[in-house]
Amino acid sequence: MDRNKVLVVNEKDEPLFEMDKMEAHEKGVLHRAFSIFIFNSKNEILIHQRAGDKYHGAYLWTNACCSHPQLNEDVKNSAIQRLQFEMGLQCSIHFLFSFIYKTVVENNLIEHEYDYVFIGYSDKDPEPNPTEVKAYKWLSINDLKIDIVNQPQLYTYWFKMALPKVLEKLKLF
Repeated sequence: MDRNKVLVVNEKDEPLFEMDKMEAHEKGVLHRAFSIFIFNSKNEILIHQRAGDKYHGAYLWTNACCSHPQLNEDVKNSAIQRLQFEMGLQCSIHFLFSFIYKTVVENNLIEHEYDYVFIGYSDKDPEPNPTEVKAYKWLSINDLKIDIVNQPQLYTYWFKMALPKVLEKLKLF
């Protein structure tokens, strides 16, 4: 499942053209992305630690799955496929909201994404792809919020931005 391209969009999420993923992150070009948040019946959230060879965010903790839909791919279908590829997990997901963010990350790269946020529910433990995921865990919302306050450097930027919005939408804050 090669993901070396991103779909460049404008601030209205209108597709413009494809670009090499690294080039987009070097130049900080706005492109389409998605983030998936998975909860279980205990109201715990699934987070994962990114693999060590990721081009940015290596070893950082983040939401269950995040990636970039490809040209002519439906965002939700792309997200479902990527969740299976990265986490070995299948479940229904539902669109919650989208937002734009821009920030400098490690390796002199810039994340500038039009991010579609999806949620899903599962009581199954994932079977992560080791090329994508170093570790995973289920945490209570309260424990996660405390850990992010105490150790924000351990979490990805987009996760720290999206999580409060997700919790507010789900009335879990």
